[in-house]
Amino acid sequence: MRIQLQLRSLQSEQGSSLVEVAIVVPTLLFVLLALVDFGRGYYLAMEVAGAARAGAIYGSQNRTDTTGITNAVKDDAPDVSGISASSISWGCECPDGSNASVSCTSAPSCTTNVVYYVKVTASATYTTMIPWKGIPSTIALSSTSEMRSFN
Repeated sequence: MRIQLQLRSLQSEQGSSLVEVAIVVPTLLFVLLALVDFGRGYYLAMEVAGAARAGAIYGSQNRTDTTGITNAVKDDAPDVSGISASSISWGCECPDGSNASVSCTSAPSCTTNVVYYVKVTASATYTTMIPWKGIPSTIALSSTSEMRSFN
């Protein structure tokens, strides 16, 4: 009789769901934390790209206003700390991209209209919430946007 009780207790499934939960919950929490952390990084990368585009749009209307371009970059991503316009260049070129002149110091000789361009690079640094093994804790993000116009 005693042996049968011991065998029944060994074959009983009581507590097995508790063991399953103890294994699954930490795994799911780890995956959730990883998704949130890398989702933040992806969001920041999109914000940096949008800020570079905003700076280029402003620059296409005001090529020489580098302060205004920098402000347009910062204003487009106010929730991104440390965002900056790390590189701003402007100039003119032929419509096919040839005979480029930085800052339009000399007008290119083109058979058609001269095209003006502005190139803005925005950059920021992403810091992960927790240190992940094999992944740097800070990641430099940058995005370049170029706009061309005929005026």
